[in-house]
Amino acid sequence: MPDTDAVFNSRLDPLYFSVGDGVFQCALCAHGCRLSEGQKGLCQVRICRNSRIESLVYGRVIAENIDPIEKKPLFHILPGSLSFSIATSGCNFRCTHCQNASISQVSPDADIETSGIFQDPEMIVQKALAGDCRSISYTYVEPTIFFEFASDCCQAARENGLLNIFVSNGYMSETVVDMLVPVLTGINIDLKSFSDSFYKKVCGARLQPVLDTIQHFQASGVWVEVTTLVIPGMNDSSEELEHIAAFLAEIDKDIPWHVTGFYPAHRMSHISATSSDALARAYKIGKDQGLHNVYTGNRPGTGGENSYCHVCGLPVVMRHGFQVIENSIRAGCCPSCGTGLAGIWS
Repeated sequence: MPDTDAVFNSRLDPLYFSVGDGVFQCALCAHGCRLSEGQKGLCQVRICRNSRIESLVYGRVIAENIDPIEKKPLFHILPGSLSFSIATSGCNFRCTHCQNASISQVSPDADIETSGIFQDPEMIVQKALAGDCRSISYTYVEPTIFFEFASDCCQAARENGLLNIFVSNGYMSETVVDMLVPVLTGINIDLKSFSDSFYKKVCGARLQPVLDTIQHFQASGVWVEVTTLVIPGMNDSSEELEHIAAFLAEIDKDIPWHVTGFYPAHRMSHISATSSDALARAYKIGKDQGLHNVYTGNRPGTGGENSYCHVCGLPVVMRHGFQVIENSIRAGCCPSCGTGLAGIWS
């Protein structure tokens, strides 16, 4: 965290602060990039210019879609509803298996300030409403890197009765978490591994800030779901999956854990896809560690997409892929035994 005598951005403080000698430190994510005049951060979309750090992608929407909220994946917020999903270019990770590398991995010499199509927050909100969406999702790349735009959209969304969703790698500063808590409904955080060496080698990052973010959001009352992409030979050992599940269960056994199948992508095209058996093993590990809500993803029809009452075992939401087939939850409770089910159901 910045020192008390730091010089802060007056618009959305403290998104950066001076460390002296014309150097400013970005306070958005856990990298904490220190930049001199003209330098860009690791994300390639934030620059030190005129003695401040500013966004190069405010409103520069590079991707937008109407998605089922289950695609985020978020299974415990308004099942079957639609979410208007947006992204700019850029990311603070360099994941070698990124499926969105064409928009997340920005070249240092790219003319990023003219990327995408400019849209203001009110335009985003109106598109969401016109599409019969119940929420706006900030996704596809790490939304922390376009925080100013996301923040303004979140405010406009709330004023128009829409929920706000982050789909995140969790590598944000405590400052940003605190600024998001009042406007964010839910967040899905990728917990890619329980190994710091994996994070350094595969993502160019560290594990601990992600763990801290999960704990901070959950303690702050924002609905949290967690996704682990299970990659053969990389993070799929029973020991590692047990560590992840135990960590989540210690925080809150109601946190949904999505164990998702890997498909070859980007610079990991040589690695085989995750088997259904491996996902079933991960599912069992989550349940054995006491988690109430474990789901398998990227393998539609295997049965791991359904929600069950953790007391009586009744299937309360039946799914196939991203489609809700049946939702029997009544007033947030199991219709059979009356147990209250964790989530945002209406």
